[in-house]
Amino acid sequence: MSELRKRPGTGKFADTGSQNDRPSRSACVLPSTMYSFGFARLVILVLSLAASATWLLSSRERSPLSDSYAVCSRSGARVYTVDEAVPNVQCLVVDEFFIVDSGSLEDVKERWVARGRHRSSLQIRYLDESSIVVPGLSDAHAHILEYGANRQLPLQGAKSIQETVALVRQHILDNSDILDDPSKFIEGWGWDHTSWPVEEWPTSDALEADPIVNGRPVILQSKDGHALWISKTALELSSPLPSEVEGGVIVRDSFGTLTGVLLDNAQDLVKRPVPTERDLLRRFSTAVNDALACGLTSIHDAGLKPASLEFFKRQAVAGNLPVRIYGMRYFDENVPYWGNLSKPIINAGNGRLNARSVKIFADGALRTGGAALNEPYCDNPHAKGFMRIDPEVLTEVVPKYLRDGWQVVSATYQRRNDTPHFLVLGKNIHAIGDYANSIVLDTFESALKDVNVTALRPRLEHAQILTKIDMQRVGNLGVIASVQPTHAISDMWYAEDRLGPERVKYLYAFRSLLDHGSRLALGSDFPVEDMNPLAGFYAAVTRLSPEGESPQGPSGWFPEQRLTRMEALRGMTIDAAYASFTEDSLGSLVPGKRADYVVLSQDIMTVPANQILNTKVQATVIDGRPAFGQV
Repeated sequence: MSELRKRPGTGKFADTGSQNDRPSRSACVLPSTMYSFGFARLVILVLSLAASATWLLSSRERSPLSDSYAVCSRSGARVYTVDEAVPNVQCLVVDEFFIVDSGSLEDVKERWVARGRHRSSLQIRYLDESSIVVPGLSDAHAHILEYGANRQLPLQGAKSIQETVALVRQHILDNSDILDDPSKFIEGWGWDHTSWPVEEWPTSDALEADPIVNGRPVILQSKDGHALWISKTALELSSPLPSEVEGGVIVRDSFGTLTGVLLDNAQDLVKRPVPTERDLLRRFSTAVNDALACGLTSIHDAGLKPASLEFFKRQAVAGNLPVRIYGMRYFDENVPYWGNLSKPIINAGNGRLNARSVKIFADGALRTGGAALNEPYCDNPHAKGFMRIDPEVLTEVVPKYLRDGWQVVSATYQRRNDTPHFLVLGKNIHAIGDYANSIVLDTFESALKDVNVTALRPRLEHAQILTKIDMQRVGNLGVIASVQPTHAISDMWYAEDRLGPERVKYLYAFRSLLDHGSRLALGSDFPVEDMNPLAGFYAAVTRLSPEGESPQGPSGWFPEQRLTRMEALRGMTIDAAYASFTEDSLGSLVPGKRADYVVLSQDIMTVPANQILNTKVQATVIDGRPAFGQV
């Protein structure tokens, strides 16, 4: 066993080393104002941002854009269209919300005049010498409101139980409304016991040991979203708890005493306050500001519970969606089937909101040993993981949703502590382990008797580990693999210990999925991983940590599974658009499509790989107008 593999922390996105020889943590210039104001000032800021036509303009002095303009490079064809016929052009012409032309500067000027327009009516904006333009970037699997909640009390930096408790303590001391009210709930996100010196579950006793934290209702979500660590007060408020939970675990010590940790489905037993509209606005504003600063124009939200979906619908009606959202509706097996009673949401809010999928959780996570595998775990030969849902339920509901026109996304889902899950988006199934994925693919094949599965673009969320046969089935069925490249470089440090030297070869096998005919849609699963889409781009093309390391050396972790740069760019543009049924209007820079594009500070398609993460987002443009920065 190599030394690197024993250091799971090495794979984290740490800001170490100089800018000259190491990539920075993020290309995103994330706004800091959202986290330093008091609550009242924060709400005022959120409302003012919601009313603003352009959020977060950069400090560069530029005259306002006219309705018609061209973005051009002085140094060659530096606009990447992601169009196979004409992959690079010098200029992109925008008229109001749409791309109307592309090509060389002289050609677009001539065609502009030929359409009866005066030459001077076309405003020309030139890129910086090193800059490029790419289509608006998509994150094909993320959690918007959860990310916003995470940023209120982020716990990712803590390297031990004690450091995590210290962050909770400081959060209380920094917020007088919480400090003065011991009954107020405290919620945080991001602790990761696998990165601690001793890999152990935390306990409620650790929270009670701090005199400031003691006696308060505290609910702390793990980084991967599969575990809750709660205080004794929170346990009491959620009592009584059952002895067992199907598809989940209530962790107890050797004496049967509750430890304060609940896994997977058991998390639903914890009672917490319902977020207010102010809470949701604050979380939404935080996430959207960060997303725009990262160059994201479209986000696939992987699992909208009814309250979250209603919130997004309200924002769409109010014209307050600064990014495009593709929502995966939440599946609850305890409520009656609704696929024939509810219609998909298509192009609400001037095309900013779509929700035509359903998300179903099938199994648990790999790191916690919950992912459902065909064979036992190598480091726990008595366990194969578990399913979070009865396969018979899948067999019953998947064909129904498909017949009623909902997208079925079947996902192999592995977060940092993942267990296989079935997510249904439109109908999406979230699965992580090879056994769980096989069950999902069986369900798709069975549904073929009643409906054209491929036409409804089924998705396999995470698609983390599949057998050779199932990789072939993914391609044959036309299943989209919705994958998160940063998961691979996070999990590579422990994966072989968990799966063994042979089975690990089929984990995050992106190249194999492509070769078998699957289409890849790339995402991050934020807040589980870094929101920055260029972090995913870098991980996909290098399979290295940001420090240039992997358990197999500087060539990358299973380098034969790397993507080319164009494949990675397609995965976060046109292929992600295809996965959300929007490829006719988004995903590439060709005439007739919406003018969603991003200006980057350097050419990610040609710079040395170790410089990719030094790229900055100079502008994020949606419908032809800057949402971040300036053109």
